[in-house]
Amino acid sequence: MTGGAPHHDAEPSPVDEQRRLAAVRRYHILDTPSDGAFDTIASLAARTFGTPMATVAIIDTDRVWFKATHGLDGVTQIGRDTGLCASAILHDTPYVVPDTLADPRTADHPLVRGEPGIRFYAAAPITTAQGERLGTVDVLDIRPREATDDQLAVLEDLAALVMDELELRLSTLRTIAAERAQRTAAERLARTLQRTLLPPALPAVPGLDTAAAYHPASVHEVGGDFYDLFPLDDGRWAFFLGDVCGKGADAAALTSLTRYTLRAAAIYDPDPCTALANLDAVLKGEHQGGAPRYCTAVFGVLEPGPDGSFAVSLAGGGHPPALVLRADGSVEPISTAGGQLIGMLPDPRFVQATTRLFPGEALLLYTDGLIEARTPDGTMLGEDGLARRLSAAVPRGADGLLGAVDELLADLGPGVNDDTALLALSVPPRRTTPPAQENR
Repeated sequence: MTGGAPHHDAEPSPVDEQRRLAAVRRYHILDTPSDGAFDTIASLAARTFGTPMATVAIIDTDRVWFKATHGLDGVTQIGRDTGLCASAILHDTPYVVPDTLADPRTADHPLVRGEPGIRFYAAAPITTAQGERLGTVDVLDIRPREATDDQLAVLEDLAALVMDELELRLSTLRTIAAERAQRTAAERLARTLQRTLLPPALPAVPGLDTAAAYHPASVHEVGGDFYDLFPLDDGRWAFFLGDVCGKGADAAALTSLTRYTLRAAAIYDPDPCTALANLDAVLKGEHQGGAPRYCTAVFGVLEPGPDGSFAVSLAGGGHPPALVLRADGSVEPISTAGGQLIGMLPDPRFVQATTRLFPGEALLLYTDGLIEARTPDGTMLGEDGLARRLSAAVPRGADGLLGAVDELLADLGPGVNDDTALLALSVPPRRTTPPAQENR
């Protein structure tokens, strides 16, 4: 079969060309890396015709870009000169030029007059379901020849395979984009939900500096760490920090229940052990034969003293000890060891401890994501490792204390695999400048 009598091809209308180019852009194929599937198609086309060269070409605004080539090593694109690929996309059936020098459509093409001296050309259009012709599957030879009907039918089949690959690629890209959008929406929802589980800001406590932070191990999940600080009716202040079991929506619901239960328990009776016992009863009431709903927590009460210090009473249920950073730089754990998980055991025991914060001293509460993190050598940081790091850092005030922990978490990097909540309370150091000198 030949290409018939030579004739000049009509140029596409501007509207049709804009629609075609929009389709090219839609498939996001231009300037992508080589792909084995397209390379195979070009190789099969050359083998079917017995030609030394074949391409899978996409026609851009002013260039012909080759997604795959066979026998044209190093050639990635050529200008959009009429006669070969640029003319082939004007036809919805195979385009054949048995002798390029004898055909006025191709005789002046640079690939015909110059290297590699093309004398035979045949192409099948790569056509979308909507009829836009994106490019061609081509075969080329340096000597004139004829093409059979069977060869051209195979060429059309190969062009259809290219279109199938492009559709599959587009579907994959859209799926990835949709998954990314869903993941982004889920992350945004998780962040929003996480914020609702924590106080938007800590209240100002007279004579005390406060700071809190939440470090999620993953932006994809809602964690169960929580903290709060709030006033009691008698001039004292209550605070708590803890960690519920699980992740996600169930953990969020349990966190919300725990936080508001502890607030309500403090109004009823702010004794730390009593507050944890009330929480234990509520969590067991929510159990109702399903999976246990439990948590660890520290609950404390602050009472300001006339000398600027604060008496601290706190109780723990299965939670790591709070740390006091003394004015001399030492780090002292406030142990509630023996306090048991809240909501899990039939008759749990909660352990209470007391201390006093003097000017220049701070209290740090944290969840176990911090001390269970792995150091670069693979060992667990642990309570002793945290105490050593804070003692060496000599942080100043609540903000400085959390800054030291931030640096520690950054140093641990991938060794941190669980959420970490932090609550720091510090008593500012006494003034050393006489008030009279401040006004000079």
